[in-house]
Amino acid sequence: APLNLLADFGGGGLMCALGIMMALFERTRSGKGQVIDANMVEGTAYLSTFLWQTQEMGLWEQPRGQNMLDGGAPFYTTYRTADEEFMAVGAIEPQFYELLIKGLGLKSEELPNQMSITDWPEMKKKFADIFAKKTKAEWCRIFDGTDACVTPVLSLEEAVQHGHNKERGSFITHGEQGVSPRPAPLLSNTPAIPSSKRDPFVEHTEEILREFGFSQEEIDQLNSDKIIESSKPRANL
Repeated sequence: APLNLLADFGGGGLMCALGIMMALFERTRSGKGQVIDANMVEGTAYLSTFLWQTQEMGLWEQPRGQNMLDGGAPFYTTYRTADEEFMAVGAIEPQFYELLIKGLGLKSEELPNQMSITDWPEMKKKFADIFAKKTKAEWCRIFDGTDACVTPVLSLEEAVQHGHNKERGSFITHGEQGVSPRPAPLLSNTPAIPSSKRDPFVEHTEEILREFGFSQEEIDQLNSDKIIESSKPRANL
């Protein structure tokens, strides 16, 4: 299951933010505001556009789990290693597939054609048997620095300590809040500066307005005009 990243964050929050940005851009041209109708159902459906538009291209003709991109292909799936860890494989392009075959110690001329779907089940079994003979660390040493598109499946802790992420500064540590991903994408002129002082408030409209110089009287007027809303309790019991 994709947790709640697909609907809540991708199809919901991200699509809503994109709608806001598009509306703001249009406002610079027309001077008019507009209502943004965003919801998680349609946002998630829109994220799946690729699936809908490739159904007739042969990518989704087989039952679930037997297609190229959903685990059916031997070159696009995950494999268990000797130490009960996992390696992810995504070698679709022929040049990447050739490096995958080489890293596994196999010879292309002795194998079926990469895109022979009828041979995929047997090829997956062959690949699985080979991956099961070495540890994740051993496979990393074999494929590191190559274009074979073979990578380790990392835990949250391992991801933070991975060399690539450390070099890029992909994660930040801030006080009692622990570790979190750095804001992305990076902008050259206006990179985001993450706050190390506090987590976002559950409801923070008034706090943010005060940070930008709004007086309490102005904030009360915005509430009165229903330009902003607050669900905070008005009585202390």
